[in-house]
Amino acid sequence: MSWWWSGAIGAAKKKIDQDDAPIQKYQSVALIIGVTGIVGNSLAEILPLSDTPGGPWKVYGVARRPRPSWNADHPIEYIQCDISNPEDSQSKLTLFSDVTHVFYVTWASRSTEIENCETNGEMFKNVLNAIIPNCPNLSHICLQTGRKHYHGPFELFGKVGHDTPHHEGLPRLPVPNFYYTLEDILFEEVKKKEKLTWSVHRPGLIFGFSPYSLMNIIATLCVYAAICKHEGLKLKFPGVKSAWDGYSDCSDAELIAEHQIWASVNPNAKNEAFDVSNGDVFKWKHLWGILAEEFEVEAEEFDEKKKRWRLEEMMKDKGEIWDEIVKENGLVPNKLEQVGGWWFVDIVLSGECPLDTMNKSKEHGFLGFRNSKNAFISWIDKVKAYKIVP
Repeated sequence: MSWWWSGAIGAAKKKIDQDDAPIQKYQSVALIIGVTGIVGNSLAEILPLSDTPGGPWKVYGVARRPRPSWNADHPIEYIQCDISNPEDSQSKLTLFSDVTHVFYVTWASRSTEIENCETNGEMFKNVLNAIIPNCPNLSHICLQTGRKHYHGPFELFGKVGHDTPHHEGLPRLPVPNFYYTLEDILFEEVKKKEKLTWSVHRPGLIFGFSPYSLMNIIATLCVYAAICKHEGLKLKFPGVKSAWDGYSDCSDAELIAEHQIWASVNPNAKNEAFDVSNGDVFKWKHLWGILAEEFEVEAEEFDEKKKRWRLEEMMKDKGEIWDEIVKENGLVPNKLEQVGGWWFVDIVLSGECPLDTMNKSKEHGFLGFRNSKNAFISWIDKVKAYKIVP
């Protein structure tokens, strides 16, 4: 049974054997760009495990900010580096000449998609310019993009896009998209090194753990539920009917990490782009009751006759309330704007969820999956365990 099949229950649930002798020699060396992000954090958990394919793995993790407490127990070497700065990238990343695999799982948000293309393109170039010429054993680059590849940037959400279910054979849309920019840079740069391979990974809505993530829907909903409990409010659904009782899907952060590791070591997955999702569907009206139970609040039934309200508007004056909750419960000190991605939840719940298919991944040998309901509960538990919410 292959690892990415047995790992369907969650590779990060396994523990490193404490009786194992210290590893003296590494078969592979990973560089995770965005190690404190929602997928980077899962990669940092899974790659060092004793049975991870391609291992034993030595792991470097790169992030812009100092290492947070919730990431500090991963057995990796942490590198604080601002990859938007070419000088910082050159001075720090060129020191790691033993890298064999790059996992690029970060992005920066700007006001327009044109700006996103420019900023994210420069960041990616800075990393590849530092790594490709200086790592003689570099063999593979994993690039994570996302489902906006098929439905366009946020500023055009609902105005352009392909019919669902999305699949990897669909053409690019005739609009600016920084995912296309990153792919073009990748395709051009890998030509500079013989036998260097690549893979592109396109998750949908990600369920995972990272207080630093710009688009962490679970952490944001947990913060919202905690505020409702504190104020004695019902948990209202900030979305539309098609989001409430229509089918949605998601991509578990651990599954995405397993998918990228699979592609980095499996010959069948080289030089391919893959969608990655859990393999099932869910309805938000079912998860809403679970969220309410987890925070001991009453869930309000959705009423399509009522005018839709936005979470971003409701939460704009809740900063002091959140400060009280943090203090009373001894939570990790975070301001509300740091842990609440209200704008993102409002977008996700503004319409029907675009679905994809995992057929290509399965045809190439990846059989991993997740139960989305169980994943939802598991990530809520993790947000609580690390004292991000009470």
